[in-house]
Amino acid sequence: MKVEKLWFENGRIYVTNDKGETLYQSLKFYPRLLVATDEQRADYECWEYGIRWDEIDEDMSYESFYYDDTKEPAPGIQDAFLSNPELNISAVARRMGIQQSLLASYIKGTKTPSPERKKFILDTIHEIGQSLMNVSF
Repeated sequence: MKVEKLWFENGRIYVTNDKGETLYQSLKFYPRLLVATDEQRADYECWEYGIRWDEIDEDMSYESFYYDDTKEPAPGIQDAFLSNPELNISAVARRMGIQQSLLASYIKGTKTPSPERKKFILDTIHEIGQSLMNVSF
């Protein structure tokens, strides 16, 4: 694939390729690009298999523009973690007393938590938020 045009809009990265296709991905799957400045985003290189942003150490394969699961985060757990990258999966899993790989599977969508487990995850995130609200200096 050859990128003819690349731009950012409404929390997404768009490309138009040499076949005339306009493709996009949500920046929530690329937190470094999500928080990058316009100047950092504009400083990219296209190479044989993808796009590279040296300054922010981010790579994106052309193939990934065709993945359905990078269009928009699934509502719920995946969106919560991708919208709040400061939620460290390993730390949250430790706090919950579950394996990090299990929580990662819930976030990725390869496993579905029971309603009870989903509530436990949400309650844990709320506890973290409340703990942060109680911080004072």
